[in-house]
Amino acid sequence: MQIRSLASLACVASLALSACNDQAGPEPSPDPQDRFWAALSSHCGNAYAGTLASDDDADADFQNADMVMHVRECSDDRIAIPFHVKLGGEWDRSRTWVLTRSTVAMPGTEGVTGSIQLKHDHRHADGASDAVTMYGGSTHLGDALAAEGTARRQDFPVDADSVALFEREGLTASVTNVWSIEVDPADKTEGVFAYQLRRTVEGGAPEERFFRVEFDLSQPVEPPPPAWGWD
Repeated sequence: MQIRSLASLACVASLALSACNDQAGPEPSPDPQDRFWAALSSHCGNAYAGTLASDDDADADFQNADMVMHVRECSDDRIAIPFHVKLGGEWDRSRTWVLTRSTVAMPGTEGVTGSIQLKHDHRHADGASDAVTMYGGSTHLGDALAAEGTARRQDFPVDADSVALFEREGLTASVTNVWSIEVDPADKTEGVFAYQLRRTVEGGAPEERFFRVEFDLSQPVEPPPPAWGWD
């Protein structure tokens, strides 16, 4: 009798554990891009202060400048992040990073693969688009398989439309740009969001270029006004 009772208890415990697991919801996706997107989305509505983390001479104006990024708009397939910098005592609200998710058909196969695109929306104070705007890159390039990146970091090599734009505007050094975004989820202590631009001589640039800003995700700040043209 005792053996049968213990077996019954074990069965009940097993069923209870199974029920608890069911109630806990689905397991997190193992896909790095899904996890990256979820980490970024976990900050939706929040703004964070940042600092310049690189030291190229070209970015002297950004040294010690106040800056704020704001995860202002989020959906399942689009996230908009205005980047505000105080330069010369005035806030420059001209920049917004726009990330878009999509699937890409693989030529010569029946498969599709995920992709994240980064574009830079540049505006003037009156809301008009700058001559150099909506440039960027994608984790998917041409016929190549998408670069999975990691749950924390995704890289965005310059795309063909942006190369054409840079060449038309005489910005030939930028045709080798690679942008990167790093982000920790909101539940991580001392998390960081980083945006960077890198181009290298090895990658075809006439000279090295490195720009990086980092934001402290542990301390949300007051959200800034909308970026120019995003009212």
